Amino acid sequence: MRSTGAIVLLVIVLLIGFAGCAGCGTYNSLVAADTRVEEEWANLESVYQRRADLIPNLVATVQGAADFEQETLTAVTEARTRAVNIELTGDDLDDASRVQAFQNAQTELAAATGSLINLVREDYPELGATDAFRDLQVQLEGTENRINTQRRDYNAVVADYNQSVRTFPNNLIAGITGFGRKVPFEAEAGAENAPDVSFD
Repeated sequence: MRSTGAIVLLVIVLLIGFAGCAGCGTYNSLVAADTRVEEEWANLESVYQRRADLIPNLVATVQGAADFEQETLTAVTEARTRAVNIELTGDDLDDASRVQAFQNAQTELAAATGSLINLVREDYPELGATDAFRDLQVQLEGTENRINTQRRDYNAVVADYNQSVRTFPNNLIAGITGFGRKVPFEAEAGAENAPDVSFD
């Protein structure tokens, strides 16, 4: 009878040990996935910062035109200020409202910058033809491409992370240890519709 009790106790201890090791492995994989999300977020922030750093140079180049619309320059400067003042950390990436506010500020900055560039091309062709303006425009276009690529990379890592957090048995460990779903970037409203282009 004693040996049966010892065997049952040994089996229970082994099961608990196995469950503990599996839980530790799951926890460590969640930490690794969370770290990848934060790394991709930092990469995305870096590209957004590059765009924000280029804006003052663009504004300074355009301000050289004495009769340039001050309202447009002010809109770009204010949009840049709003965009750089919203800071997100890895801990904020599960807060949909904070991520949306950040995304809205970045969208507003991109729109204001695009308006400025279009205005220069249409109303100030001599300014748009300068090397300084063209160089800044090329840098901004390249930065926008990097932003799109980095958003895609970030969303891929977030999708993997969210799948990991939601699958059994990871969801048990995630719930106990506080790993929540992360918010991906979503397309802007109306992005599914192609813009109308006119060459009139």
